[in-house]
Amino acid sequence: MAKEGWLSRIVDVVEAKRQVMFALPMVLTNVSNYMFPLVSVMFVGHIGELELAASTLANSWAGVTGFAFMTGLSVALETLCGQAYGAKNYKMLGIYLQTSCIISTLFSIIISIMWWYTQPILVILLHQNPNVSKQASIYMRHLIPGIFAFGIFQNIMRFLQTQSLVWPLVVCSTLPLLFHVGLVYFLVRFTSLGFRGAPLAISISLWVSVLMILVYVICARTLRKTWTGLSKESFGYVLVNLKLALASAAMICLEYWAFEFLILVAGLLPNSETSTSVVAMCIGTQSIAYNITYGLSAATSTRVSNELGAMRPDVAKHAMKVTMKLSIALTTIMLLALGIWHKNWAHLFSDNINIINSFASITPFICISISLDSIQGVLSGVSRGSGWQNLTTFINLSSYIGICIPVACLLAFKLQFHAKGLWVGLICGIGSQTMALFLVTYFKKWSALDLPNYDDTQNHGSTELEQVRFLHIEEEDAQTIEKLPLI
Repeated sequence: MAKEGWLSRIVDVVEAKRQVMFALPMVLTNVSNYMFPLVSVMFVGHIGELELAASTLANSWAGVTGFAFMTGLSVALETLCGQAYGAKNYKMLGIYLQTSCIISTLFSIIISIMWWYTQPILVILLHQNPNVSKQASIYMRHLIPGIFAFGIFQNIMRFLQTQSLVWPLVVCSTLPLLFHVGLVYFLVRFTSLGFRGAPLAISISLWVSVLMILVYVICARTLRKTWTGLSKESFGYVLVNLKLALASAAMICLEYWAFEFLILVAGLLPNSETSTSVVAMCIGTQSIAYNITYGLSAATSTRVSNELGAMRPDVAKHAMKVTMKLSIALTTIMLLALGIWHKNWAHLFSDNINIINSFASITPFICISISLDSIQGVLSGVSRGSGWQNLTTFINLSSYIGICIPVACLLAFKLQFHAKGLWVGLICGIGSQTMALFLVTYFKKWSALDLPNYDDTQNHGSTELEQVRFLHIEEEDAQTIEKLPLI
């Protein structure tokens, strides 16, 4: 009792437990999706150096031009579906999902055309090695079916996430991942496809994920209010959704592109092989830390959008503060581990003593960037849940294009700080982004978007949807929380 009382003075234990139970499956889902291309590269690496270089280049190009963009487009549903669900406007969730799938399919066609002509783009515009670019182009063409599946899955993931139905996402991500491991092994090692089997396995596995999650959406009784079947009405909301989707895509892509730019610039530094390896290790470490805390960012987005849709901004703010405390606590544990075992961690990437020592010298700066990223992740979740994507896009543009890249180049080349200078530039970008998002979160009015309503959603009888799956707070609890001091 004494222990629980002491903990209750620091954080709302009930709210914290709900958010942790939401965050854990979201982390597992995110990591599983992250592993699909990584597993394929691992198998391709055993074919030869050319194939390894080509698959690495292709996956990087696919992320920059396709997967990051499709992820960004789907983020609009965190606002639209989240607030509609909080407002008990259940029918609109299914309509928004269909609208988002229409948009993602249209952009998938455009991306597919660009991917088909990967070779001339890489060779002529980006001056990449012709042999590597040719193989990367083959890889990309077999990945084209996967971009359609990826976009649809991301949309359905947000659709379920905003209703706090997260465990089905784990099942529909981890099982296809296990299937993918066997499939890519079979296609690469035992068929004439060889190298081409790796991207083809990604495409097939992504479609398996989509089919599994579609079966759940269609058959699940818990979704009978939010999914009522295909509707022509979805075409009428394309422009409404598109405006928010493009802003969301820009918000996500700007941050993603900044990290890719660092790897590209590292290749221009003196001793480029060591510099590129060190920067890649730093980005890999940062990405893993982000994936661990991603679930809390998703929890923030869902809590904020649901509560704003229900017209309870004070409850949304309280939930955000609980998430922030959880994120800081989790990040502290990760930083202690990295500080103590950073050399052991570096050995997992390379046995080169120069690379390990260079990584060790940058470790304090990585700790700073991870700390800032954990805070901005929560604040970005607030932005997505509140529908502030347009403003956040401007913040990210100013932070990464206006501050991060110029400062990184200045420190790395002009002042000769090399890889360390690149990372300090990144810290400046994340720091300015975090500060700007904090000011927006503190001063901007928290309110729901003016979304369309349906008369037939006014009947809020006793349904399974109203038996809050884990994130909704009962009215009595909400009234109590509204009286809590905003620390």
